[in-house]
Amino acid sequence: MTCYPYLEGPYLPRFDSLGRFTCPDWFRDAKFGIWSHWGAQSVPMYGDWYARNMYIQGHPQNLYHVRHYGHPSVFGYKDLVQLWKAESFDPDALMDLYVRAGARYFVAQTVHHDNFFNYDSQRQPFNSARMGPHKDIVALWQAAARKHTLRFGLSEHLGASFEWLNTNKGCDATGPFAGVPYDGCDKRYEQLYFDNAEYLDLSKPRMHYTLDPRWPPVWYRAVQEMVDTFQPDLLYSDGAVPFYRRNATTDDPTYEPGLKLVAHLYNGSVQKHGSNQAIYLQKDSRRDFYSIGVLDIERSLADEIRDEPWQTDTCLGNWFYDVRSEYKTFDQVIALLVDIVAKNGNLLLNIPQKPDGTIDFESRYLLERLAEWFAVCGEGIYGTRPFLVSGEGPTRLRTDERAEGKGTVWTDYDYRFTRKGDTVYAFILGDPKTAVLHALPEAMRVASVRLLGAGPVPFTRSSGILAAALPERRPLARLNALAIQLER
Repeated sequence: MTCYPYLEGPYLPRFDSLGRFTCPDWFRDAKFGIWSHWGAQSVPMYGDWYARNMYIQGHPQNLYHVRHYGHPSVFGYKDLVQLWKAESFDPDALMDLYVRAGARYFVAQTVHHDNFFNYDSQRQPFNSARMGPHKDIVALWQAAARKHTLRFGLSEHLGASFEWLNTNKGCDATGPFAGVPYDGCDKRYEQLYFDNAEYLDLSKPRMHYTLDPRWPPVWYRAVQEMVDTFQPDLLYSDGAVPFYRRNATTDDPTYEPGLKLVAHLYNGSVQKHGSNQAIYLQKDSRRDFYSIGVLDIERSLADEIRDEPWQTDTCLGNWFYDVRSEYKTFDQVIALLVDIVAKNGNLLLNIPQKPDGTIDFESRYLLERLAEWFAVCGEGIYGTRPFLVSGEGPTRLRTDERAEGKGTVWTDYDYRFTRKGDTVYAFILGDPKTAVLHALPEAMRVASVRLLGAGPVPFTRSSGILAAALPERRPLARLNALAIQLER
């Protein structure tokens, strides 16, 4: 029976114990974070899942790889990671920009499914400190985040790696390299590529977390090392809690490595702070799972206000830098933000980085515009809580994955609400001359109304309807906000 040691404390590795989790106020107040979903797969600047797809004959990333770097039997992922240099990486300058752009927490990727670690791991020699950049990327990010007083989080995508990397055990079926094994078959590189040839059959559905008993202990010790090394405020797993199923020989739930990892994270935070200030983010929407931490919804959003805090994670373009990507517009990002915050959520936005560590001018432009917007409207975002309803008006953002509001046309009747104490904030999604609001109950008496960044505006209240006249010249070209002060 495999032993999974964890730091003992008030949290036990069981759903009933971890279900006592309450979300720390720092996360509920922060509302907006920036993510560096960055690593060796950024090198080709050709998008996500490159380490897997480069070994699938005929896939666009395979064709690009063969024509740009050579055949994967000769030049494989082990060689590509050496090309990642991060030579212009300036975490302090980027963090300064991210703070100005409104971020109140920052998340660094420790490892993607590619099994290449972005810090000086003692468990995985294939890491950024020993090859490629020869830099401890995560440590540099953490130092910059702490300097700028941001909460610091880690994302780990390791759980699926053992099976995800199976493609490197194959070979071309046709062409000049037909039958020549890819470099993943070379035992010298097994620490990167795994001993996973038995999972090569691509015709079978891919399990998100493999059933192979060799893998959960490796995952556990690696992620435990990440937690112990960086003591993050937030830990994000790309998927549901890994390996949560009960051990085949016992009904004792303490043999669940995923739950032990969460207990280890929380007990470490209690030991450090006196109470748990850490957050575990995962993507299973079943009550047992999201009650042990915070639900993360990838590239989509909640339909309405959720009782518990939650998060949307999304990217400006592709997850890894992709020269083909269409980026989200500024209008799309801020509409997503206010819709999510109105529903008791946070937005975590990935800003794509080039392999040298820089961001492109499009990303910088968007961040500078966010900085201008937060300087005016941040009051209605930070530290707020949901109002009685999330909004009013006929228009809804599409909640199906990857839609994320693209193509949404807002009307002059569309608003989203937040609240802080006796102030209700109404975000104006359209472009009305007079804001007409129906959501405030008649029992809520209004003392004053002001336009953020401008000052008081005249208003009337009749039959529960609030009408506030908006000035022709407004502080922002898009998505201004009203602060409605209620009488005490």
